Amino acid sequence: MAKAARHSTSSTATGPRTIRCAVYTRKSTEEGLDQAFNSLDAQREACEAYVLSQRHEGWVLVKAAYDDGGFSGGNMERPGLKRLMADVEAGKVDVIVVYKVDRLTRALSDFAKIVEVLDARGASFVSVTQAFNTTTSMGRLTLNVLLSFAQFEREVTGERIRDKIAQSKAKGMWMGGPVPLGYRVEDRLLVVDEDDARTVRHIFERYVALGSGRALIDELRSEGYRTKVRQQANKPARGG
Repeated sequence: MAKAARHSTSSTATGPRTIRCAVYTRKSTEEGLDQAFNSLDAQREACEAYVLSQRHEGWVLVKAAYDDGGFSGGNMERPGLKRLMADVEAGKVDVIVVYKVDRLTRALSDFAKIVEVLDARGASFVSVTQAFNTTTSMGRLTLNVLLSFAQFEREVTGERIRDKIAQSKAKGMWMGGPVPLGYRVEDRLLVVDEDDARTVRHIFERYVALGSGRALIDELRSEGYRTKVRQQANKPARGG
C-alpha cells in the first residue's frame, strides 16, 4: 500500500533530501472550467500550499501540470493521469499530491493499479484534506473504506441518472442529441417540422423511384439539397 508520508526525512550534511511532489487535479464535468478561477485551480492552490508547508522536509513542487477537467474518476482513461503515472514510472515524481483521494480515483480496482506503480517506484501519495497513516492496518482499512464509499457514491449517482433518463423517455421526452430530420424539439418533446418532413417524404419517394442510393444523392445535389448544419455549444459546425 502506498504511504502518505513514508519518504525518509532524515537530514544529511546539506539538509533533507529533495522530494519531488506532483499535484494532480480532476473535475468530472467541464462545467465552470472556463471561469478565471475554477475547481481545478482551487484544488491546485490547496495542494501547492500543502507542499510549501512541507518544504522543511525537502518537498519541492514539480512544475508540470497534471489536470483532468471533464473526466470521470471511474476509470484510468485520463490524459493528465496517464502523463503523471508515466512520470512516476520514469522516476520523475516521488509524491502525488491530491485534494481528496477520490480526485485520483473512485474505483478500488484502479486504485490498486496506481498503488502497484507507486510501490514499484518507491513513490507515495498524499491527500491534503484527509489524514492517512497507511503504515498501520487501521490506516489501510480507513483508506479502503473511504474508497469503497467513493465507488458506491459514483455507482449510485450513475443509477439515478439512468433511472431519470429511462423515466423521461417513457414519458416521450427528448433527452438530447441531434434531432432527427423532419422533427424539432418543443417543450422537450419531438414534434413534426412540416417543412423538413416534406423533404424527408420527397427523399423516400425518389429513392423508391430510382432504386439507388448513389443516384438519389446525385439527384438531390443537382436539385440543391444540402445536409442541415448542426451547431453544438463550444463545438464547430457539422454538416452543410
